[in-house]
Amino acid sequence: MTLPALATVDQLAAWLQRDPADLPTGAASVLDMASAVVRREARTDFTRRTTTAQFTPRDGWITLPLRPVVRVDSVSVLGPPLDPSEWELVRDRLRVKRYPYTPALVTYTAGYSAVPADVLSIVLTLAGRVVTNPNDLRQEAVGGVSVTYAAETIGAGLAPAERDQLARYRRRAAVVSLE
Repeated sequence: MTLPALATVDQLAAWLQRDPADLPTGAASVLDMASAVVRREARTDFTRRTTTAQFTPRDGWITLPLRPVVRVDSVSVLGPPLDPSEWELVRDRLRVKRYPYTPALVTYTAGYSAVPADVLSIVLTLAGRVVTNPNDLRQEAVGGVSVTYAAETIGAGLAPAERDQLARYRRRAAVVSLE
């Protein structure tokens, strides 16, 4: 499934204080790339969507992988959907009360209704660096004018401060079952 960019070309133009028509034709592709880099670093896709997947509970609990969980629409174990009284949602974990180890088919909605402002600023900053310095120059001079770019503006990677900002969206711990 291809996810949409976390920012629009118009938002990028406004961020760079330029007219959208003045941006290069590849600006949308740059935003797709910047969004992918941010999603990979945050380990969150930020886009709200409804998903159906099968999970095997561990001691009655299922940790839903997409966050934040907005709602659970249905939980099915061994056939028809369970009554909502037979399961409980606690943040991003689902407790299946009567079936602690039986695989469950879960339909749920997760993600942000809008891209968080700090994430949006990182996507726009990263895309802006690529758009304004597409050749990854460290320094350039024309006549008597010399421009030196900061090391963070070279390449399509994130600066350490941006990685630190995105760290809060990552899960803190994971449980791996070796059954």
